[in-house]
Amino acid sequence: QVQLVESVGGLVQPGGSLRLSCAASGFTFSTAVMRWYRQFPGKERELVAVIASAGGNTNYPDSVKGRFTISVDNAKNTVYLQMNSLKPEDTAVYYCNANVQRFGITYTYWGQGTQVTVSS
Repeated sequence: QVQLVESVGGLVQPGGSLRLSCAASGFTFSTAVMRWYRQFPGKERELVAVIASAGGNTNYPDSVKGRFTISVDNAKNTVYLQMNSLKPEDTAVYYCNANVQRFGITYTYWGQGTQVTVSS
């Protein structure tokens, strides 16, 4: 059974930092592509970071580039999202996502989501 369990988000002041984690189980973590998305109220989820667990290649949209860093710990089957210089407009529900290949079919899994609020 695949599980993606995210850490609790929280309330952070503007300019502050927060690290989210997502513990994965039920699939071969080192072969998955891991992503973090966020969702604003009434909007579609948007991608904020992606990493290939095997090779460590990362990519970010311009809105978070230079402030957010995605990383993995393959020994712990965990993906992290380090968020620095947070802005009120980063307030959203953040979701962990895994794309897993099995016998030529791509399966997509989601974490439960965690609220991040940036406010003074």
